Formats: sequence, C-alpha cells, structure tokens
Amino acid sequence: MSTFLGASIGRKLIVAVSGLFLILFLAVHLVVNLTLLAGQETYNMVAHWMGTNPAVSVIQPVLTVGLLVHIGYSAYVSLSNWRARPQPYYWSDPAGGSTWASRNMLLLGGLILAFLVLHISSFSIRVKLGDAPMADIGGVMTKDLYAMVTARFELGWYVLTYVVAMFFLGLHLAHGFHSGIQTLGLSDGTWRNRWVLLGTGYSIVIAAGYMLLPIYFFLRTHSG
Repeated sequence: MSTFLGASIGRKLIVAVSGLFLILFLAVHLVVNLTLLAGQETYNMVAHWMGTNPAVSVIQPVLTVGLLVHIGYSAYVSLSNWRARPQPYYWSDPAGGSTWASRNMLLLGGLILAFLVLHISSFSIRVKLGDAPMADIGGVMTKDLYAMVTARFELGWYVLTYVVAMFFLGLHLAHGFHSGIQTLGLSDGTWRNRWVLLGTGYSIVIAAGYMLLPIYFFLRTHSG
C-alpha cells in the first residue's frame, strides 16, 4: 500500500480524491454563506448551530487534513512533472489541447491559498480568539458573524481581492474537477465531454455564487 501511494499514480489518486472532497465542501460552504442574504438573525443562527454541532467539530479537522494533503501532494506532483519535462514549463506548447488553467494549476493553487490565509485571518482566527461582536438571537447571546462578514464586504480592496480569488478558484475547479474524474478512471470516450461540461458548469456556479455575496453587500452599502 505504501509503495502504491508513493508511486506517481498513487500520488495523483490522493490529489484527485482530496480535491473532489474539497469540491463538495465548497458547495456546502456556499449554501451556508448564501444565508447571509436572509439577514442577520438567520445567518447567525446557522453559524451558531454549525459552531456547536458535534458533527461539524469532527468534520473540521478532517477538512483541514484534506486541505493540507491536497496542497502537499499537488505541489509535489506538479514539481515532479515540471522536473521531468525536457524543456522549461513555461515553454510548453498550448496548442496541444491543454488550457492555461491546466498548465498553471500550481500557480492558481498558490494564489487561492494566499487568499485563504487572508480569509482565515479575517474571520476564523478572530472568532477563535474571542474578538468578535455579540448579538442577541432569540434570547441567546451569540457571536455576530453576520456583522463581521458584512463589515468586511464594505471594503473595496477586500471585495476586489475576494472576487479575483473566486475567479481563480473557478479556473482551478474547472480543470481540477475533470482531472480528478479522469484519474479515477471514470472519464472514457463517451463521458469525457459530459464531465468537462459538468465540471465547467459547476465551477461557474460555485465561483459566481461566492462572488455574488461581496458584490451585493458592497453595492448595498455604497449605492447611496
């Protein structure tokens, strides 16, 4: 087993499985984020429920491990492929059917990771350290995450950074989705185009959904 996971196909399989796991998480996280549109009370109730749910407390470390594994193995596979090329990576011929995203997955992943660090430092760390405003929701004092998020979305530089990062995320997902399916051996001649279409559509929905929120709250605040 250790020999298989240490081989090239084993490493690619780990990247594929961890990547598809994170793709599913993005959909769930987006659904939770969209409750921002329902208002302060609804979003804070959902956030409070997730923060006190035992199942979520189990999933969080699994998610963290999955993210770290995906980052580590993706970087290793990309760098190994880069070293194995007979010519520099940036000389690779784009006419061979590959896309810009497929040739720059490591770059896209690095940019997304940089945004994730900014995002976590803006919200998660602040909440964990107790530096968060409080609100009375149904007679229960809970952390006012709605106020934290919407206040951040009033900042032009943060909204722009967020939207650009989600654009990069969409590109990363579009290639990563089909690549993961292909690595698992599920993309044959009949299904290949269908998986590409499904992955592209999914990526657009996810990226657009995440972009919607900062743009909406920024415009609501600054529209007059």
